[in-house]
Formats: sequence, structure tokens, C-alpha cells
Amino acid sequence: MEKWPVGVFASIDAGLGVQLDVVRELGIKTIQLHTPHPQSRTPEKAKEFLDKLAGYGIEISVVFCGFEGESYESIKITAETVGLVPKATRAARLAESKDIADFAKLLGVDAIGSHIGFVPHDTGSDEYKEMVACVRDLCEHLKANGQRLHLETGQESVEGLLTFISDVGTDNLFINFDPANLILYGIGDPLGALKKVGAYVRSVHCKDGTATKGKPGVDWGAEVPFGTGEVDAEAFLRTLKDIGYDGPLTIEREIPQEPARQKEEIGQAVSLINAIKAKIL
Repeated sequence: MEKWPVGVFASIDAGLGVQLDVVRELGIKTIQLHTPHPQSRTPEKAKEFLDKLAGYGIEISVVFCGFEGESYESIKITAETVGLVPKATRAARLAESKDIADFAKLLGVDAIGSHIGFVPHDTGSDEYKEMVACVRDLCEHLKANGQRLHLETGQESVEGLLTFISDVGTDNLFINFDPANLILYGIGDPLGALKKVGAYVRSVHCKDGTATKGKPGVDWGAEVPFGTGEVDAEAFLRTLKDIGYDGPLTIEREIPQEPARQKEEIGQAVSLINAIKAKIL
């Protein structure tokens, strides 16, 4: 695979990603795949989907977990509903994450990605230790499949994320770096963060945002088209070059309710990324 192939966050049957016909029209050759519905996670569907991708010349880099009942309506509701942290849904979502990993294996994909949720800050608390054990359990399942887990950035500080990875203690736990999330969640400077966690970055999102006008960490910032917000697109790619990242540059633009606009903005992001690549590679 070429260095820095341009990708997009895509969907088979549901979710936040773009549909495959758009991926094909834009000439994109790599995708991160939003988790299909359970009824689509079968060997038959895997073969059917792989055959379609082969016809399009598209490869999957990461399969991303998503769960029923998650909501990003506000940061507070995100903390209450997203990922493996909420206790009421943890066991079922851990089991589903393993099922998603097994489906990803059928697709020949060696990594799954996830927002695991807001990990408790008190590393001595029972809640924190339970999350460490939960993610270690998932990583051990993935290891048996020859796979990695990529944690999405944004819900923890860089220091907290690195501590958590160390405490889980497996050799297949890495990072999907999303620079916009650090701005949207009010965590801090994305480029400084990228330099600190560079050794763990195995996939990225090219996404952009602006900081909240309200209270950081309480009120959302705003997602905007890549290259138009507070993520310096060229500096982001230059920093990826500095840390030695060679993988896909996966565009994520979460406005599936506006497909025409989504397609236009992703197309503009593709053009921007290709222009920057030509300049700095």
C-alpha cells in the first residue's frame, strides 16, 4: 500500500459513515468500516461484502465498534452512554466487541477501533480497575485473532490515555488519533498530543473542529469540514510524518443526514489532503 492512502469512514448498512457508492465515486481506496448491524455480521455477508470491495478496489483498514443506545447529544450524555464504561451495558458490549472482532477477522482486518468511553480518572478506584480488566479481556480475545485494538482519542487527556494503555499491559493496544476530538471535547492541543502519543498511533481520522464558546469539557465544540477549523491540516500531516506514521489518512465527516453535502465536503478534504501530500512527501 502507498504511504498515506486517503480513506474515508464508511458504512455497510447503517451508522455515521458514507455509503460505498460515494466511496467509489470519489475514487477512495481504503476505508474504516462502521460496525454493521448484527444480522450483517455473518460469514455469508462477509464474503459478499469482500467480493464487492474487491470489485471496487477498496481495502478495509479498521472495523469500528458502535453500540445500540450510544448518544453524542452532549458531553454529559456521551459519558453516560458511550462505549464500555457504562456498567449496565458493559458485559453485553464486551461480548459484542468480541463478535465484531470475529467478523473483522472474516473480513481479513487486523484491527478494531472503539470509543471505550470516559475512563475514570482515579487510577486507584474500583471503577478504573474494572475498566482495565475489561479492556485487557478484549485485547486478549483480539490477540488470539491476531488483531489490535485502537482506542479513539478525545475522552481522556494524553497522560491519562498513556497511563491506561500501560495499566492494561497488552502489546496490541494502540491509538486511533482524531485531532478534532481533542478540540471538540475540550482536552487540549491536538498536535502537542500527537507528538506525545506518536509511538502508539496506528490509525488516524482527518477531522476538524472548533472549540466551544461555552465551558470546555462540558459544552461541545463544533465539527467542521477538514481544513476549515482549528486543526492545522498541513501541520497535522507534517507531524504524522515526523512520528513516522505511514498508514491511511481516513476522512471522517459525520453528517449522514445530508448526503450531498457530506459527499461534497469529503471530496474537498480529499483534494486538500492530496495537495498537502504532494507538497510534503
